[in-house]
Amino acid sequence: MSQQLTIDGFAFAREGGALQGTLLVSELTRVHDQLAVVSGEVRFSVQGKLMKTVIGVGEPQLRLRIRGILQLACQRCLGAIAFDLDVDSLFLLVSEDAELTQDEIENDSCDVLPVGRELDLAALIEDEILLALPVAPRHGRCDMPGDGEAGERANPFAVLTGLKGRLN
Repeated sequence: MSQQLTIDGFAFAREGGALQGTLLVSELTRVHDQLAVVSGEVRFSVQGKLMKTVIGVGEPQLRLRIRGILQLACQRCLGAIAFDLDVDSLFLLVSEDAELTQDEIENDSCDVLPVGRELDLAALIEDEILLALPVAPRHGRCDMPGDGEAGERANPFAVLTGLKGRLN
């Protein structure tokens, strides 16, 4: 990926940082296998904040929003499907070496994101896009590749019908 977006996640959250921008779909190389057309861009915004807990300690959090339209490959006809990408994720930042309890891991209000000194936002954005894509995108109704070109299908047993009369 040519564009490097790295931040110190903890400092970004502590300072209430905000960042927005765009990434070209051509730079999202791990997404290419899912696409019919590799073109366009996705818009993102990242907002950092400290969320106060019951005991008054601030927990660093990041809210990531990603918007765009991707041209996914239909699993039936291999044609393009316009997919409206709309991701809104909330992450609780924890140190890479932090010991997490089972309750923290299973918390559905936000995802726990272990980070070191630097956080690669471009990789995180690509990860979130991959998680948001449907497993098997399909048009509501479409034909299999080559169905329209085949015309009327020949009966493979038609030749046997002609031979049946000759053998008796």
